[in-house]
Amino acid sequence: MKPITRIEQALAAAVSSGEADGCPPKLAGAIRHAVFPGGARVRPRLCLAVAHACGEDDPALSEAAATAIELLHCASLVHDDLPCFDDAATRRGRASVHWAYGEPLAVLAGDALIVLAFQTVAAAAAGSPTRLAPLIATVAGGAGMPHGIVAGQAWESEPRVSLSDYQRAKTGALFVASTMAGALAAGRPAEPWRALGDWLGEAYQAADDIRDAVGDPRELGKPIGRDAALARPSTITELGLVGAIRYFQRLVDGAIASIPECDGADRLRALVHAEAERLVPAALTEDALRVPA
Repeated sequence: MKPITRIEQALAAAVSSGEADGCPPKLAGAIRHAVFPGGARVRPRLCLAVAHACGEDDPALSEAAATAIELLHCASLVHDDLPCFDDAATRRGRASVHWAYGEPLAVLAGDALIVLAFQTVAAAAAGSPTRLAPLIATVAGGAGMPHGIVAGQAWESEPRVSLSDYQRAKTGALFVASTMAGALAAGRPAEPWRALGDWLGEAYQAADDIRDAVGDPRELGKPIGRDAALARPSTITELGLVGAIRYFQRLVDGAIASIPECDGADRLRALVHAEAERLVPAALTEDALRVPA
């Protein structure tokens, strides 16, 4: 079965588990709106790829870890779009959750997705109970304090923040959780996979900054220019467009170099290459870096 198929089926099962009789229908609708249809699902794909590279021996736990990561990511998008943050009307090419269901249900949907993430991991751990505690700790670390995505969002309310700290928390932390959780779900040490998550997290944030500056909102499925409008820390602000693209390229190279030698290394390198091209296409890079003599 293809990884993306595993992910979509696991997400559908997790969301359905919360829709028993008695669940408020509008809340259930808001949650489905937040999760489906999804984006690239790169975080859960990365989690499963690392689990596979580590000799995946408990597919149910690997899928649960990947699902939890994606549910947390979806929750962060719901909250990020709220009027108190980005006030974004669209996400993934259609109305954001608060535009479709109202602000109260959007807040509750985001909260429910966070809880569902941990319920999903706990429910799948019967076959490998000794892996549950470190897996929960790793996933939670990517989401909360002091360095997870919640902390990353909170840095936007501080008068000063270093770009590196901001990006590492808001984006990088969940990538680190993805790589390390994949290893833990397969019963392998997580630490050798931290660097890959670090490099990829910074690369994705740099790419997001580039796309926010010069991307096509029709292709991105969300508004652009929000970093400048909200005066948020940005790779573009610090380095300029050309500098940001060169920085992104260095981060991608670092991610590829950090992949531990294992049976699945080639598959992981191919995944990183493909995602880099999807995020910042070569055509865009060549145009931006073409400097007159």
